[in-house]
Amino acid sequence: MLEDAKLDENTPVTEQAPRDEAKAWETNFTLGGVSYAASLFWQSLQRRDDPFPEIIDASENVLEGADLFTIKPGKATQFGLCISFQGYKKGMPAAAVALATAWSDRTSFLAVFKVDKGWWYVCARNDIILSDGDMLFVNEQDAKDQFMSMLAVPDWGRKIAPAEWGIDETENPDLAEILQRGTVAKLEKIRALRGAKLLAVWAAAGIVGIWLISTLVNSLFLSAPKKPIIAPVPVRRIETPPPPPPEPKPWESVENPTQVLAHCYYATQAVVQLMTPGWKLQGITCNSSSLVTSWRREIGRITWIDKALNNSGLPFTSRSISPDGNSVIVSIAVDKPQTLNSPPDKNQTDLINTINDLFQALEMPISMQPQTWTSPQQKVYRLIGFSFGSTHNPLEWNDLLTKFSGLKVNTIRYNVDSNNWQYEGAIYVL
Repeated sequence: MLEDAKLDENTPVTEQAPRDEAKAWETNFTLGGVSYAASLFWQSLQRRDDPFPEIIDASENVLEGADLFTIKPGKATQFGLCISFQGYKKGMPAAAVALATAWSDRTSFLAVFKVDKGWWYVCARNDIILSDGDMLFVNEQDAKDQFMSMLAVPDWGRKIAPAEWGIDETENPDLAEILQRGTVAKLEKIRALRGAKLLAVWAAAGIVGIWLISTLVNSLFLSAPKKPIIAPVPVRRIETPPPPPPEPKPWESVENPTQVLAHCYYATQAVVQLMTPGWKLQGITCNSSSLVTSWRREIGRITWIDKALNNSGLPFTSRSISPDGNSVIVSIAVDKPQTLNSPPDKNQTDLINTINDLFQALEMPISMQPQTWTSPQQKVYRLIGFSFGSTHNPLEWNDLLTKFSGLKVNTIRYNVDSNNWQYEGAIYVL
């Protein structure tokens, strides 16, 4: 039986131990006859006068394979990245930019809108769209879970949710009217020719054009007519195109669940042990790429929390302070896990029965739901999504969870008041 695990000041701090597909998501939705791009990966832009070195570097080292981008103007300039083969197209307007610029009067907002392809979750603090704050979820529960986890963070300028969710103090405005008021920022090719290179190409094209016109005039009016030469008609060969290469299966590159569990545990442990006088730690949410948490002021000043965070040595990727100065929300980088080949070994029925039997033996409840994922070549794969709560930390769950081949760990949440961990993930089935 697992032993109780709680993080406290006496727990030793060790180095963080050396990500899988997230919940099912879409890349665009259509509203008022316009297709908007969603689910972009957002980063802060440091050099507004020359953004392309930063964008190219991020496409090679942060979101590998990204070939499209857009820029969000405002107090905090950002750029969003995406990959065209996932369904994005050049010239498609970014929905998050239109929404953020339309709401420039309130730069912190948390929203979920029901659209044609699912539930669009968007979240920004102090004019910064969070790195995971633009997601078009296919499943309503995924969007609602994400919304509720961030709702615990105080001081949102706007809180938007579908009316049928029945959440107090939330609005349900017309999304089409909002997007029409915002800035149109379209997706562009990262490697497109620009500036001096583009002028050089146009100059070369002009020279070639002049040469072609000169040659044509010379051949039509200045050269003696040539006798026609009748050549035999070549036999046209019909070549069969080669078959496309086999598509890799998703479980052939699953993020190592052992490392995801360990990275989230050590990152949570480091955050819990931070000494922040006068400021109380709120809930913690972690996935395979980042950890998000916040502090609420009880006494003291902003400089106190700033000093504590600056001296912590943790790799913060973003930090924002609420307009009233009473809360701070941060994002911390988590070591990227390695990938491994973890093929499924059970069908849907056997897996559900095995997990239910195991948790009944532990006298613990667990929630499970069948899911599907469609590959770029339109092949459908099946999974069993799961979620459960426990007072046992991720390291203690590792041996049990990794018995299931095809496992993905999506999200881990930690409640600092109840010392309770909430686990969400999925397992591929035959």
